[in-house]
Amino acid sequence: MSNPREIPQIATELYDMSREYLRQETLEPAKKLGKQAGMGIGGSMVMATGVFLLVLGLYSGLRMWLPEGEWWVVLARAITAASALVVAGVIGWRIQAALERGGEAGPE
Repeated sequence: MSNPREIPQIATELYDMSREYLRQETLEPAKKLGKQAGMGIGGSMVMATGVFLLVLGLYSGLRMWLPEGEWWVVLARAITAASALVVAGVIGWRIQAALERGGEAGPE
């Protein structure tokens, strides 16, 4: 049994141990997770910008190659939209297949 004079010391040790455990088990992993999330968000923004510029380049290229006229502009827009949808569908299909296998999305 503890001596009543030791209770403040035990309470202080318990407080310090709880604070250290909280820091070790929650704050440090949260910092690591925040760094990984930041890198993921930054990478996805760069990739989205790249994809946008590729689609814009495809549209501009089609506008240059097709003859003048408003229906040719509509055709260029339709081809661009269809191409973007096909690429997005293929990417979604590959990600879904990788998730069903239980692995990460990437080359087999």
